[in-house]
Amino acid sequence: MERRNSEITMWDAILNKFKKYPAQERVVRLLLERGFQVTPGGKVVSGGIRLAHTQIAREASVDRRAVDGAASMIVEDPLLKIVFTNIRPISSLREVAPDLKLGVIIITPVDAARTGILASVAVCVAERGISIMQAIAGDPRLAKRPTLTIITDRQIPDDLVGELLKCEGVRGVSVC
Repeated sequence: MERRNSEITMWDAILNKFKKYPAQERVVRLLLERGFQVTPGGKVVSGGIRLAHTQIAREASVDRRAVDGAASMIVEDPLLKIVFTNIRPISSLREVAPDLKLGVIIITPVDAARTGILASVAVCVAERGISIMQAIAGDPRLAKRPTLTIITDRQIPDDLVGELLKCEGVRGVSVC
């Protein structure tokens, strides 16, 4: 199902809460992108590891007070609290895949909000008898240039790239 322009998504609802605070919005985008949680006490954590607000501020290119403000708002807002106390980071095999003799396919979509891109690429890969071990799609509402990264159980044959370029919604393909 295609998203209609009039539909408000969960991400829109979250980011709209920070519309008047661009520095805090940058912090929230970083927290979402990395899967960092905010504790009831307003501390940013990854799992059980506490992350210094100064480090987060540096990464988001904002003042530490923007991190403090975003964390305070998250703790006080019911929707934000649900999201940021339950979000979790995921590990990506993208950087280590070549060393492990795994394949990496990076898909650049025509429109990342379009449905079916992952499905069409997965079918193409599966038809070659290649197993997908991991698939990570960047959210088009959070990432500037969202991509679909697929890790496979083996290296990708060169001729598969041409087949993937024929998949609906695929603009570009790179393999590692």
